[in-house]
Amino acid sequence: MTTAITDERPALVRLGLRENGAQFALLVLINAFVGAMVGMERSILSPIAEQEFHLVARTAVLSFIIVFGVSKALTNYVAGRFADRIGRKDVLVAGWLVAVPVPFMLMWGPSWNWILAANVLLGISQGLTWSTTVIMKIDLVGSAQRGLAMGLNEFAGYLALAGAALATGWIAARTGLRPDPFYPGVAFVALGLGLSMLFVRETSSHVALESSLAAMSVSPPSAQQVFWRTTLTDRNLSTISQVGLVNNLHDGMAWGLFPLLFTAANVSLDRIGTLAAIYPAAWALAQLGTGALSDRIGRKRLIAGGMWTQAVGIAVIVLADTFGGFAAGAGLLGLGTAMVYPTLLAAIGDVARPSWRASAVGVYRLWRCSPV
Repeated sequence: MTTAITDERPALVRLGLRENGAQFALLVLINAFVGAMVGMERSILSPIAEQEFHLVARTAVLSFIIVFGVSKALTNYVAGRFADRIGRKDVLVAGWLVAVPVPFMLMWGPSWNWILAANVLLGISQGLTWSTTVIMKIDLVGSAQRGLAMGLNEFAGYLALAGAALATGWIAARTGLRPDPFYPGVAFVALGLGLSMLFVRETSSHVALESSLAAMSVSPPSAQQVFWRTTLTDRNLSTISQVGLVNNLHDGMAWGLFPLLFTAANVSLDRIGTLAAIYPAAWALAQLGTGALSDRIGRKRLIAGGMWTQAVGIAVIVLADTFGGFAAGAGLLGLGTAMVYPTLLAAIGDVARPSWRASAVGVYRLWRCSPV
């Protein structure tokens, strides 16, 4: 027997990937545009800082990562709370609206402060859009296929990030660092915003259905209780948050420090773009298998194995001095990250109840995206 509830537009509500295939696929596509927005600056923002704005100090070069990380981390938390309170779709659309000026600021910003301001807006946009696509996919699929759902979500986002990093590195090597490499960003924003406004449907009714099927009548905890439970007091949730924080440090190195390391090794700009793409591409492709695998064998083994694989990848990059060595290390780092990322998100969905799951995801992503 099929259980159904109604919202403001009476419609059959069902849980499952196949049952919600069209909406799920739409959200996968939208998250690809979310990832591409970050990817377009992944391989060239450090060279822009050094070559156009003559920022020699590494702290100045990496300042864009810090402001992006702070704004994204804080917005992740806000996105989770607002998704529970006002619904998912409005948060998603708001995130795309914030992104509208970003490509133009990156193209024509006259000083490094403009680039930093663009990264603040990009961080806010990423926090709202990526968090919401994660939450909505968890809502749609129910409990049976969370790992697969998160694998598909992260696959789309990071494959698009890799493609955009590769494309902008290629464009920059032929036309210069600005403005041409950022023109695709205008299309990413237009498509992401248009699809979100016109075709995405709210998923709060799926949350209500899942709660009713599980007979969960307990009142949801307060925002403060969710924060401390996910951060510290719940053993499972707090461990997930801590692993996410450590994992994000690896991504920060890949974004900001590795291009500088490759430049010091006399790697050409287009090859730096290739290296910047290998890591997220391996990460994205492997998640097609690792997310679903976590549904079958459990989360813990994939998380632990992924962290060790990342450690080996970082060591290979640090010890290498050739393009081949850098590429091998980037591939290992991507594989390890693929084992961890969708599994951690699925684990949050396993532990948190539907009525406060979005808030728990927001707290987890607050710590996972922290720049410290």
